[in-house]
Amino acid sequence: MTELEAGRAQTLVPARGGAALQRYRDVLIALIAFAVLASLPLFTGSKALLDFVIRCSAYGLFATSLNLLVGYTGLTSFGHGMFFGLGAYSFGLIMQKLGVPIPVAFVATLAITAAVAAVIGAICVRLKEIYFAFVTLAFQMLIHSTILSWASFTGGDQGLRGGIPRPAFLGINLANHVHLYIASCALLVLGLLAMRQIAQSPFGYTLRMIRDNAARASFLGIDVWRAKLTVFVLAALFASMGGMVMALFVSGAYPEFAYWTISGEGIFINMLGGVSTFLGPMVGTVLLLLLNDTVTRFTEYHGIVLGVVILFFALGLRKGLLDFVAEWFAQRRDAGEGR
Repeated sequence: MTELEAGRAQTLVPARGGAALQRYRDVLIALIAFAVLASLPLFTGSKALLDFVIRCSAYGLFATSLNLLVGYTGLTSFGHGMFFGLGAYSFGLIMQKLGVPIPVAFVATLAITAAVAAVIGAICVRLKEIYFAFVTLAFQMLIHSTILSWASFTGGDQGLRGGIPRPAFLGINLANHVHLYIASCALLVLGLLAMRQIAQSPFGYTLRMIRDNAARASFLGIDVWRAKLTVFVLAALFASMGGMVMALFVSGAYPEFAYWTISGEGIFINMLGGVSTFLGPMVGTVLLLLLNDTVTRFTEYHGIVLGVVILFFALGLRKGLLDFVAEWFAQRRDAGEGR
């Protein structure tokens, strides 16, 4: 037994070393990505480009958080957009009504989102896949209806009017467009890095096991309900971060942020970019925003064009773009090794 334990310890050391190396590599890549994004205003004065990156930050956080549910856990949520809208409205209302510093409002919004997600998730994650999808959609429509009907508090169909106060903190003035841009990039990079660590952690591999065979995972002693609830709340928090970025960008919040079409866009983004690669949702976000910005310039029938694109990916590639590229490179590598 001593020899077996010694052999097991020797095999665990390289594995742990490899995980630590992967973690450091991810941090290094995140720092390089942030440095590149933060230096962009030094090389271009295009406000449109900076606005595009801010929008990518908001939707990228949202779409990647959805992929924690869809790609890693096998939970297709048709109502994930409710947390995007909840983040935008909670942050905006806290800033308007209480006038607290932005970091305090940020943390308070995350706390509100976590509480709401825990209640909704405790109900939804007990359900089978199709029922889970539609019950999450029902909760989203409930939140959207509440926003519309509670006009004295939320502004109703006009949204939060009067703008969102942006008091300076720690030398950061989010009323300045460049400061807002850099803060959005920082939130994007930190959010992606945190989700990457979750996906590559033992908990992330537990989610994969649940996705592949929940009954077997339960048989092995995994509390499937608790794991699903945990990832549901975590995904809601990152979606809420995306909503806060969008609220700061437009200086307000609107009912469309909590409408079911936001969830549809999230699923569409994951279809475009791919769900089996971590950066697939970010690629899908860039593609969708580019398509929207380009197509709407030339035709008012942008819905038809986007529908054709969906059919191409669904029936033609049958996977997201980054999934297709990763699979192609893997096939080329295997073919080269075969020679």
